[in-house]
Amino acid sequence: MAGPAVVCEQDVAAFLTALRTGQDGGTVLGTASAARALVAVRGFHRFLMFEGAAPGDPAAGVRPPAAPKRLPKAISLGDVERLLECAAAPDGPAGLRDRALLEVLYGCGARISEAVGLDIDGLDLREGLVRLFGKGSKQRLVPLGSYAVAAVDAYLIRARPVFARRGRGTPAVFLNARGGRLSRQSAWAVLQAAAGRAGLATRVSPHTLRHSFATHLLEGGADVRVVQELLGHASVTTTQLYTQVTADTLREVYASAHPRALRA
Repeated sequence: MAGPAVVCEQDVAAFLTALRTGQDGGTVLGTASAARALVAVRGFHRFLMFEGAAPGDPAAGVRPPAAPKRLPKAISLGDVERLLECAAAPDGPAGLRDRALLEVLYGCGARISEAVGLDIDGLDLREGLVRLFGKGSKQRLVPLGSYAVAAVDAYLIRARPVFARRGRGTPAVFLNARGGRLSRQSAWAVLQAAAGRAGLATRVSPHTLRHSFATHLLEGGADVRVVQELLGHASVTTTQLYTQVTADTLREVYASAHPRALRA
């Protein structure tokens, strides 16, 4: 019987294929489980190599199965509007802040870190522009829609000074109750509370609003390259994930509306 020293890279690759397909009669493993099994095989053969029981590691060149790219989840425009309307009590300072925060997240597709990191000098409400600092400290100018501009303007005039008096002069746009910069965790809590009041059936995260921003733009006819710039994606390949979402929507509409879409 051959020992582990004669195992070659093709053997390891075949073993991984068997795990993924169940071709040897075994249980079919998912991507993550198969990848963990490959890690164990690598560890075993490295041990043999270090102990001098094998000439090399045949698993070193075998790549684990790639996890499938998950399509972004977006919510409908109606759900977005319900979410924004349920930001908080509109007359209080916190309510004005929360409404402005959610309007910015959806209005310009900002990441949660970009929104809470926004400073006063990054706003140009007269021109309807906001300067965001994304990954790698890369900055981009993004248009801010009229609803977001109005919400931010109301917050800056009627609510931010209330918070600012309790703090030490931070330049942050969004402030907490103590006058400091609003944290990511607090911004998450604002969104979760609004989603609960809106009665949304799906789980909503800050990235949900970013996904919805991109999806609604593409559904409205925006070019994918323009959406790429607005989102701050380094590669258009990332942005093209959203085109799959809109294509699915188009197929659903076609199937339900076209008289010859479905076979009798």
